[in-house]
Amino acid sequence: MKFGFIGTNWITDKLIECGRQTATFEPYAVYSRTEERANYFKDKHDLKEIFTDLNRFCESSNFDAVYIASPNVFHFEQAKLAIENNKHVLIEKPATINVEQFEALSKLAHEYNVTVMEAMKSTVLKPFLQFAKANADIGEIRYADFHYHQYSSRYDKYKEGIVENAFKPELGNGALMDLGVYAVAPAIHLFGFPKEIKATGFKLNTGADGQGNAILNYDSFQVTISYSKICDRPSPSEIIGEDGYVTINKISAPTVINVFNKDGSIKDTYSDSDDYTMKEEIEEFIKCIENNKIESSINTHQRTIDTLKVLDEIRNQVGVQFND
Repeated sequence: MKFGFIGTNWITDKLIECGRQTATFEPYAVYSRTEERANYFKDKHDLKEIFTDLNRFCESSNFDAVYIASPNVFHFEQAKLAIENNKHVLIEKPATINVEQFEALSKLAHEYNVTVMEAMKSTVLKPFLQFAKANADIGEIRYADFHYHQYSSRYDKYKEGIVENAFKPELGNGALMDLGVYAVAPAIHLFGFPKEIKATGFKLNTGADGQGNAILNYDSFQVTISYSKICDRPSPSEIIGEDGYVTINKISAPTVINVFNKDGSIKDTYSDSDDYTMKEEIEEFIKCIENNKIESSINTHQRTIDTLKVLDEIRNQVGVQFND
């Protein structure tokens, strides 16, 4: 499967590195606004073609699929153009900056019969899938705490008066969209859509959120969502039941999930030592294309839509605006 890339940053580097671990992935072309950057990326990854015109890139018949890892605000228009040129599209999370945009992409995917998938790696990793399928018995679930705190080096720049893309809301960025989405998506996968959402957050003077918290209310339990780009929190995420509890080592890329009895004795472990944590999302995406599936049965369109609905509501309550 030949891939073209939009976005010449570290996450695309990582995707190509992971993709090379699969037999069916071929990095082929790149689009960048500047020829210098496009050539740099082409040489770095031994690609075949460069494009500095997005229309010509999407119109090319030399590759089959597009991976989009540009700033969030550009995802929708770039994905729309690719779909309308019969390209399969893998979109870095969050797929779009609001739910209406992704609903439109889902409709287009069905119209053009192409695969569209959000690149949410955590929910397709083996430990997460094994845990979700096992339906571990920890008694009645009463509470879950899913969090992703990662101090950003760009915050140091921000404190020096230099505002980089990570803290520019006009690009659809900020702590919720960059990190909080990793906590929301697994909650949707495991527990479904919440009955009520209550959120608060801290905004920087750019209007971007530096951190935030949300409570997702379900019938008999709550899930707290916590995220930050201005502090670290190394502790695991947890699911607490009446008869036991679960620890998830890193909600954004769960490689060790432990299930404990109430007395602290370990009951089950789901783990994977593979360092290429984006490999599974690539394999799932390619498998969907090969089987003529418009959407993944794991990272379904509805789960992406539900995740974006939660993000939209959190953003609304915190007061983060993207001019969308």
